[in-house]
Amino acid sequence: MSDKRLLIVDDEPDFAEYVGIVGEQLGYETRKLSDPTKFQETYKEFLPDVLVLDMVMPEIDGVELIKWLTAEKAQVKVVIISGYNPLYAKMAEVLSAAGGLSDVTTLQKPVRINTLKEALA
Repeated sequence: MSDKRLLIVDDEPDFAEYVGIVGEQLGYETRKLSDPTKFQETYKEFLPDVLVLDMVMPEIDGVELIKWLTAEKAQVKVVIISGYNPLYAKMAEVLSAAGGLSDVTTLQKPVRINTLKEALA
């Protein structure tokens, strides 16, 4: 079992699998979550060091999850990923910083493997 934990929250299973494989190559224990309604429970139980978060998902979007993280004063590196308008991800990055999340990166889908590795490292 690794001492580094990566939680991936994305409603696209293929993309979550891709991120998980890259994370495992970097030595992370990974968990993939496609249902964002289970995020809070999974986060508290798994306590990730790094969180890869899709911004646009059904039922709950990434902004809502970031608001929860800031309310919890979470100490986690956040990698925000979006396949939609890059301004949406940037808005989430600003919201994160304003809420006290200090280590936030934004990426645009599709994400190249080297870019993803740099963000996770």
